[in-house]
Amino acid sequence: MMPIHGWGRYPSVDARLDTPLTASRLKALVTGAESLIPRGMGRSYGDSALAGHILSTRALHHLLAFDESSGLLCCEAGATLAELLEVFVPRGWFLPVTPGTKFVSVGGAIASDVHGKNHHLDGCFSAFVESLDLLLADGSRVSCSRSERSELFHATCGGMGLTGVILAASLRLRRVESAYIHQTTYKAENLEAALDLFEAHHADTYSVAWIDCLASGPALGRSLLMVGDHARDRDLRLPRQRTLSVPFDTPAALLNRHSVQAFNALYYNRVRHAVSQQRVSYDSFFYPLDGIHHWNRLYGRKGFLQYQFVIPKSAGIEGLRSILGRIAESRRGSFLAVLKAFGPANDNLLSFPLEGYTLALDFKWEAGLFALLDELDERVLEQGGRLYLAKDARMSEATFKRSYPLWERLQTVREQYGARGTFNSLQARRLGLE
Repeated sequence: MMPIHGWGRYPSVDARLDTPLTASRLKALVTGAESLIPRGMGRSYGDSALAGHILSTRALHHLLAFDESSGLLCCEAGATLAELLEVFVPRGWFLPVTPGTKFVSVGGAIASDVHGKNHHLDGCFSAFVESLDLLLADGSRVSCSRSERSELFHATCGGMGLTGVILAASLRLRRVESAYIHQTTYKAENLEAALDLFEAHHADTYSVAWIDCLASGPALGRSLLMVGDHARDRDLRLPRQRTLSVPFDTPAALLNRHSVQAFNALYYNRVRHAVSQQRVSYDSFFYPLDGIHHWNRLYGRKGFLQYQFVIPKSAGIEGLRSILGRIAESRRGSFLAVLKAFGPANDNLLSFPLEGYTLALDFKWEAGLFALLDELDERVLEQGGRLYLAKDARMSEATFKRSYPLWERLQTVREQYGARGTFNSLQARRLGLE
């Protein structure tokens, strides 16, 4: 037994961790077991990959086949996005959808149905998954796709590991001509200006905004919007990335209202022009925090909670203004606050996105935080929104079931394929999905 936690470092659990080296060993561990959960790189923030018994897929990371003409890749689920990029960017291929870190496994990306800066045009990671192989609770291996065992496919994509262990997947990569991105940055003086910019640049492939969540009054929601697309300069050399590392837990007291407010002011005002353009590496554009190893230590020994919600487009500016106003009033602002536009929802039972706007914020763990987040939950629900399971560490069962109406269908599929009783996480128990 050993203490294990997610990326937010809250909560932590004493667990048995197995890292099987072969699929046959993995099968032996699953068959007849009770209450275990698969885990990739451990980059989900809360307790979705925590249980008394955890199965790491990290050793099962082989690339199995690649069709150079179509970009169809078959790989084991333990392969990371970083490994795929290292192999395929020099060959002119890129991930069709990527989250804000490349240090996640393919299996984890499917289980969380991750999204990126292009959801408004391209949807989630699962949109590019052709099929996947799943290890069931009885030890059998089955394939599923949109046309074969479709109910299992849609329960597994976004299903947080609760249907079985993803063993392998076939996914389509995107052809590119460069390892660089043409980035344009726009300064938005408030939330209304930021949302107007999102609408004006809907056709751009990638868009994301950093938002100052402590700004208030006329400056509420002031932002820096970055839009981008792949360059066409035929430069496929992998950029050399300089990495830093946080060697120890920093005192949590260093992150307070005054330090965050000062950082946000400096970050916003470092961009001096209303519009500026740059050519940046894909690492810089997609994965800015990956250049700082162990950055989660900045929040201190007790860790932090990431709070990510989506509200429908119809709620728009008034919904975001209500939530941002309450965060600014609480003086618990985050210096990592990211706003994105989402396109339509997909058919997966627990997939997070719906057409609208999503905001992700980091809050250090401290007394009184849960009360604020409970209040924010109510505001999100009132707007018809929901929280992201891959970031969640404390949502109530009632909040979950109100905002994910297809949860009962998930349970039916889990029952059909024998997953209930075998695949369970701390999160699943908390949300009433045992």
